[in-house]
Amino acid sequence: MSKTYKIAIIPGDGTGPEVIKEGIKIIETAAKKNDFKLDFTDYDLGGQRYLKTGEILPESVIEEFKKFDAMYLGAIGHPDVKPGILEKGILLKLRFELDQYINLRPVKLYPNVETPLKDKKPEDIDMVIVRENTEGLYTGAGGFLKKDTPQEVAIQESINTRFGIERCIRYAFKLTQNRAKNNKLTLCGKTNVLTYASDLWQRTFNAVAKEYPQLKSDYVNVDATCMWFVKNPEWFDVVVTDNLFGDIITDLAAMIQGGMGVAAGGNINPEGVSMFEPMGGSAPKYTGLNIINPIASINAGAMMLEKIGESKAAKDIDNAVIKALESGKIKSMSAGKMGLSTTEVGDLIASFI
Repeated sequence: MSKTYKIAIIPGDGTGPEVIKEGIKIIETAAKKNDFKLDFTDYDLGGQRYLKTGEILPESVIEEFKKFDAMYLGAIGHPDVKPGILEKGILLKLRFELDQYINLRPVKLYPNVETPLKDKKPEDIDMVIVRENTEGLYTGAGGFLKKDTPQEVAIQESINTRFGIERCIRYAFKLTQNRAKNNKLTLCGKTNVLTYASDLWQRTFNAVAKEYPQLKSDYVNVDATCMWFVKNPEWFDVVVTDNLFGDIITDLAAMIQGGMGVAAGGNINPEGVSMFEPMGGSAPKYTGLNIINPIASINAGAMMLEKIGESKAAKDIDNAVIKALESGKIKSMSAGKMGLSTTEVGDLIASFI
């Protein structure tokens, strides 16, 4: 008897519904091949709902999400909604409330995908970034004093706990061990300036590293990490870092792997429900044109299947993406320049599963 997984779908804003549609097409094809089923439930969270009803993320919906095997997100972001409302009210709230304390970002250069890095090939760009996802500067701690006056003061506090750091670092060491590529974990921080938070990260990292003597571990300042991502990305296997630095270096990493059109990520609760999404945002100017690249969403779907235990299906999707790109039929990762429509890219990848 085949197994059925319950998946919450958040198509979201802009081009989100278009890329999610293709992602669902692919994961359903892989599910059929591997003899399991997916039961989808749609949620209309995002800008349109907020503009119509004033609702952002009802508490009852958060409780419902806890009953699913995984969550699959298209995009959040609407041009008619002030920046920060949806991002904090939906994305950050979900991460905090569902304790999705790992942001996982595979960085992989696929064949026939252009990278701005000279002479770099797929074997040179293949790493994973583990970003702590529920602490740091993103907790919202701080405030204003004398707001809107010449003496205004703004304070934004970075909250770092030994508990939160250690569970993130342990996840990264286990991932490095299981990945079995270069067996190397790099801590990215700023110990020479942030002498409290980065010091706690460094001491915790060193302590956990002693439990993994078979793995190599090293430290690189965040500014140097940005340099080496560009100059020598092949030096990196797994990178672990805090919330802010992770937010920054993953966008740089997306560019060296060919752009946001191929970059996927997961907000992971290893013991609970996780959410998977493409990194490109809602791209409202392309809405409804059927020209947006769905590969990032498809890769996010593969990550989701991996997380729920369907590793064979996830690998089938990854292989299908590689074959589709090797076929030469997809000309670019950029919207409107792919040579195929959004739907046609999805059909092509499905044909290789």
